[in-house]
Amino acid sequence: MKRSFFVTTPIYYVNDLPHIGHAYSTVAADVFARYHRLSGDDVFFLTGTDEHGQKVAKAAAARGLDPQAHVDRMVAPFKELWQRYSISNDDFIRTTENRHLLVVQNIFQKLFDQGDIYKGIYEGWYCIHEETFWPESQLVDKNCPECGRPVEWVQEESYYFRTSKYQERLLEYIEANPDFVRPDVRRNEVVSYLKGGVQDVAISRTTFAWGIPVPFAEGHIVYVWFDALINYLTGIGYLEDEERFKRFWPPVHIIGKDIIKFHAVIWPSMLFALDIALPETIVATGFWTLGDKKISKSRGEVVDPNQLADELGVDAVRYFLMREVPLGQDGEFTHAGLIRRVNADLANDFGNLLHRTLPMIGRYREGTIPAARPEPGKAAPLAESAAEVVFNFKEDMEALDARGALTEIWKLLAVANKFIDSTQPWNLYKEGRDNELDEVLWGLAETIRLVALMAAPFMPATAEKMFEQLGLDETPADQPYGEFLAWGKLAGSPKSRPGAPLFPRVELETEA
Repeated sequence: MKRSFFVTTPIYYVNDLPHIGHAYSTVAADVFARYHRLSGDDVFFLTGTDEHGQKVAKAAAARGLDPQAHVDRMVAPFKELWQRYSISNDDFIRTTENRHLLVVQNIFQKLFDQGDIYKGIYEGWYCIHEETFWPESQLVDKNCPECGRPVEWVQEESYYFRTSKYQERLLEYIEANPDFVRPDVRRNEVVSYLKGGVQDVAISRTTFAWGIPVPFAEGHIVYVWFDALINYLTGIGYLEDEERFKRFWPPVHIIGKDIIKFHAVIWPSMLFALDIALPETIVATGFWTLGDKKISKSRGEVVDPNQLADELGVDAVRYFLMREVPLGQDGEFTHAGLIRRVNADLANDFGNLLHRTLPMIGRYREGTIPAARPEPGKAAPLAESAAEVVFNFKEDMEALDARGALTEIWKLLAVANKFIDSTQPWNLYKEGRDNELDEVLWGLAETIRLVALMAAPFMPATAEKMFEQLGLDETPADQPYGEFLAWGKLAGSPKSRPGAPLFPRVELETEA
């Protein structure tokens, strides 16, 4: 049965260049989108940029630009990076687009008309860099608890959203749906926050002008977070393409853990008020750290994904991001750790199977892969391992466990590399045991095909190279999982086309 799968990334602030943290959540969403496409599902993948707010206006002023000119310039590096990183998004939403303005103003008016928005006076501590109000009890030495910068006291007329109205309903929903917020530590954090009492949130500002105007109140602009959350509705066609909206909603949100309260408290409350189904799940990724510091543009602690791609290639970086830590946990980024992972996992384990198998097919069968075997025969251990790995791979990917899925692939690689050592194809050739040799060589080629298919969501360009070197005219996209992710689908007798190593070993200066 064909399913719908709608996955989103956070929309990224355009006050500076993208860093490895942005790449992490975007690659994760892309991996799941690619998996579901290969599974035959109806997929929509949304990403974009968050372009309003005081922080953006301030960054524009520092560059001597008006805010629109600034965001038009700053959005380009994000689009270019996603193209370079093989990100397969179906749409790219910018919150300065007219389609988004219309949806935000419509929602603001609707919620006001039904009594979920009211006017009040806001007084409190505000951090420009995080675009966040903080209660005094959460300040750290009178500074923002998130970025450490000074906060300022703000007093202004504001419109409020009745978040408190939906507190009990949301708490009951989360407790009844344990997978709504992942991982468990983030869900527990949200539950604790809700039990502590939720206050209504200010959703308009009057002290600056860079934002979407409140439709019925001159001088008020929509608070940047209220505006930004609505991008998920705009991007899927809410109020514009109802057929698409109904087809794909609700979404899977991939976000950073620092914005979990906005997504798991304010956003669901807004959806309750709009009578729209809540997201299927909200997955909060951890932080990448350098030393003990979070990778952050505002702190100047960044890793440039373009530089990493220049050095190691896009697929190697994509693999590292998905393999190094479980989704939801923090990860320590070190350049040496990245190179060691590339050498051990990709150059050795992954590339080794292909570059051991194809030369033997070339030497013993003049490059032609033997015809498919009706029974696995001597390759039975490969067939048995492949069946188990494919089953577990699918289970992990359905559960949004990318690291677990990669671990399964590497189990099959380990079995296949040991299988070469145990069967010793060179001796089968010397002894003239042609039928057994054909079973072994075909079994190894079939294993490579399956590995390439499973690796395709993670390393799409590499998977295509593997198909090409196997001599297949198709690409992984031509072999959907429903039919082809099973043992025995390597048809015909393709002529292999050995090529350069998939992942050349990288020299690490600190290695002995």
